[in-house]
Amino acid sequence: MKALFNLLLLGTVVVCAQTPSKSKSTGTTGEEAAIRQLIERETKAFFEIDYNTWASCWGHVPHAFWAFADTTDVNYFSGWNEINKGFANYFKTSKPSTAKIERDWLSVKVFGNGAYARFIQRVHDDTIRPPQEEVRVLEKINGQWKIVCVSVIAIEKDRESRPVR
Repeated sequence: MKALFNLLLLGTVVVCAQTPSKSKSTGTTGEEAAIRQLIERETKAFFEIDYNTWASCWGHVPHAFWAFADTTDVNYFSGWNEINKGFANYFKTSKPSTAKIERDWLSVKVFGNGAYARFIQRVHDDTIRPPQEEVRVLEKINGQWKIVCVSVIAIEKDRESRPVR
């Protein structure tokens, strides 16, 4: 990976900033690609009922948060311990799904040891599900990206045709 450096001479002060390298195929940085891969791995593990992989994608921290809302209900868990407990029954009783996941990436932003990702997700399986607008907040913990916040909003039918802002 080749790093590019921009130098700016201000009087006697030299400021050096690294420009992240871009992937030729996707136009994303290596960090953005790693974040997308982590999100994809976490979702795949969730649908395949692979608890160990799913849990390894999460930051096991007190500030972790998971929320889901649709027109019928709102659910949330605050803190890794509550998230882990909240999904225990799902991982014990659910059967693996062969769902196909389609994702339209709207934004992936990296800021130091934090990152924000936003996308529209469509799940294609034997159930009827509306598209979902999703947000992930990630934190670099011990050098690895981990999810610390998931926010999912099911998109109402009349909003599907509205432009994304």
